[in-house]
Amino acid sequence: MKRGFYTIMAAQFFSSLADNALLVVAIALLIDLHAPAYLTPLLKFVFVLFYVILAPFVGAFADSMPKGRVMFISNTIKITGCGLLFVAMHQYLALAAYAVVGLGAAAYSPAKYGILTELLPPEKLVIANGWIEGLTVASIVLGTVLGGVLITPSVANALLEFDFPFIETGIDNALESGIFLIAIIYSIAALFNLYIPNTGVDHRIPKRNLFFLVHEFSHCVKLLWSDKLGQISLAVTTLFWGAGATLQFIVLKWAEVAMDYPLNQAAQLQGVVALGIAAGAIMAARWISLRQSVTVIPLGIAMGIVVMAMILVTDLWIAIILLMLIGGLAGFFVVPMNALLQHRGHILMGAGHSIAVQNFNENLSILVMLSLYALLILFEVHIYIVIAVFGLFVSVMMALVRKWHLSNQSKEDSLHLIGARKGR
Repeated sequence: MKRGFYTIMAAQFFSSLADNALLVVAIALLIDLHAPAYLTPLLKFVFVLFYVILAPFVGAFADSMPKGRVMFISNTIKITGCGLLFVAMHQYLALAAYAVVGLGAAAYSPAKYGILTELLPPEKLVIANGWIEGLTVASIVLGTVLGGVLITPSVANALLEFDFPFIETGIDNALESGIFLIAIIYSIAALFNLYIPNTGVDHRIPKRNLFFLVHEFSHCVKLLWSDKLGQISLAVTTLFWGAGATLQFIVLKWAEVAMDYPLNQAAQLQGVVALGIAAGAIMAARWISLRQSVTVIPLGIAMGIVVMAMILVTDLWIAIILLMLIGGLAGFFVVPMNALLQHRGHILMGAGHSIAVQNFNENLSILVMLSLYALLILFEVHIYIVIAVFGLFVSVMMALVRKWHLSNQSKEDSLHLIGARKGR
């Protein structure tokens, strides 16, 4: 791997670490503000909202300048969101502040993944995605654990006792100290962004007219959904990220009901799922080539079935094994599909544009699935029923996607397109 790849990994690690720690602290902030339970999943809803709203524009933004500069600007926006969250005195102000962090993340994502296709050849994309996803998941594990630690009373009190000489920080409680530390982590990520190499790709965009960008984006959406390999990989990753975001909150609620865990301990079980994803991602990077990527779809069906087994678990160690298995299956099938999607998107359009299309679909799925989950919580549907419906839905949808791919292949073999280079 080129040296610049490791700088990208470091920047991604710290930015993702802060994202995941901030989610736990933001949930604790809503609880502290006595917000109703259905607002908790809406934190993730407002976070991904800009991914959907700004999808026609962030791809062009990512392709308009060196990716490292885009990532630096995006992390600066996230720091601004932390500052707003620091002073939020009402539940809806907290949601609005967290949405600003989501704005930064929406601008960050096309650059984060788009630079891989600029920096590396197609045959290295699965390996690169394995490393990026593995490191991202490691940051999810550490981030959720860090968020849980920051809201633990003993740790929070120790942080509050620490004073900077001659500096008045204005930090008066545990949540403020947690938000401040997370803003520092975002700043570290921004520092790494400054050292990401310029790949030499032409960053001029044809037009800056908003209507042109919307029209171009809609064309890119149609183009990727029309591609026989792009549509399958996009369908899988769209379903995966919608399900994954919902599973985050399902695990928190399930840990509360089945294990009687408070938020700081339940957040650590989220980290167990992430560990499994990291293990699955690393194994996929070692064993699955880009050409073999579509063969992993059945693992998505299996993941939905295993999720339903959560209903039967009340023992901690069995829960850890089950959550590791769920994460492992998820990581093993999503990494090759993500690499295939990046590859086809890079061939069909610019890297930033293709990632923006991917983000639009995946985050639209997150918005829909989180909205449905919030409604179930609002109507006080038992978490075990939610888990059963969720697992069945994932398995059935993955089975339908597999049937779709087999139908495509029966009409025309499209696998020869894997590994092609742009312009050929």
